[in-house]
Amino acid sequence: MLATYPWVFDPETLREQVDESDQLWVVIDRLTDKLEYAERDAVRARLLSLRAVAGRLLGELDDALADGQAAVQHAQATGELRRTAIAQARLAHVLHWRGDYAAADRLYAEANSPELPGRLRAEIHELSGRSAFEQGRYLEAMNHFEGALDLRKGADPDLVERIEVALDTIARRTVSEWGPYPRTRDEILGRTEAPRPLRDERSGLWGYVGAVPPQFAQAQPFADGVAWVRRPESPAWELIDENGEMLIDASSGYLAAERFAEGLAWVSRDEGGGWYAIDRKNRLIVPGGFEDAKPFHHGLALIRRGGWGVIDRHGRVVVQPRYRAIVTNLVDGGPIEGFTDEGLAVVDAGDRYGVVDRTGQLIVAPVHAEVVVHPVAFLVSDQYGLWGALDRNGEPLIELTFKEQSAVLEEIDRLLTDGRPVL
Repeated sequence: MLATYPWVFDPETLREQVDESDQLWVVIDRLTDKLEYAERDAVRARLLSLRAVAGRLLGELDDALADGQAAVQHAQATGELRRTAIAQARLAHVLHWRGDYAAADRLYAEANSPELPGRLRAEIHELSGRSAFEQGRYLEAMNHFEGALDLRKGADPDLVERIEVALDTIARRTVSEWGPYPRTRDEILGRTEAPRPLRDERSGLWGYVGAVPPQFAQAQPFADGVAWVRRPESPAWELIDENGEMLIDASSGYLAAERFAEGLAWVSRDEGGGWYAIDRKNRLIVPGGFEDAKPFHHGLALIRRGGWGVIDRHGRVVVQPRYRAIVTNLVDGGPIEGFTDEGLAVVDAGDRYGVVDRTGQLIVAPVHAEVVVHPVAFLVSDQYGLWGALDRNGEPLIELTFKEQSAVLEEIDRLLTDGRPVL
């Protein structure tokens, strides 16, 4: 009923308008009835976020806000990235209509993950552009609208039509004034840029712009608020904070050190390996002496001991180190080392690929010639180069009959429902 509701797009405000509200009240009543019996987080997230959409269109913004906030909590409890992003976008749209632009823009930015389907990302870009438009940030709005068009490449006529209307409206309003310069994502999220390492040409030493004068033979970028540095007279690394204060000195003897992430860093006193994890107070957190290790992400880190595996921040092995590699290819966004934000990783068992989750459970057996992670599925290919898809339980979804990934993506798009954060 929501998808077929005859709303009108106002070219002056770039907001949806409704003429007949009775049908929307019927939708709200039906959603309320369903919520009374809904227990699973996934179901409650969907019903509450849809009720937030209907409430927003009716101007019931306080109720819509409460529904949107509850929907996000239930969506996050499922651990599903796409479901959470949809709930966040719908809540951000409510905040946007309430005039709480800072909170709305932060939520739009958080929701717009590169791991999402292009269609959903385009919708979020469009909504972000509308929010910027209302703030008089016309250049920023145009950047978002162009981002939406680039993601869809003309495949969504309704979105193209709305954006064309929006661009015409901006053109009429910006004869002489385009508003503030576009903000970066970090600026919208309130993240401050850490001091950058810079080499002094005269002395050849490294320091940090505006923070620490040149005095180091080597200087790593700041991460997690700290950075590893090495003085000319010492082969060992030291740890400093953004004020240049020493946290760990060279007497610890770390000949190799990786950046901090989630409060932990891998260090070694042996240049050939022997990695273990410490915290900022130089306390041993994860022993092990691994041959190689990658920074922690969502409480997990890749480690190599013979093969690649996964360990948690308590030193427990989550995935046994028996794989040739753990590199996850995404439909959008390219390869990443380790796990996606949703907690899935592609494992290379030698000549075949599978998928594990953050608990170490094998979701897809390593029997496929290639595996690519889609936000609601897994694209898989066989030895003949034919593509199909599995669902998130590893069960067959689309037969391996397609020669191109793009054809499988179109088929998944056709099967998707509830994928739009706006009506």
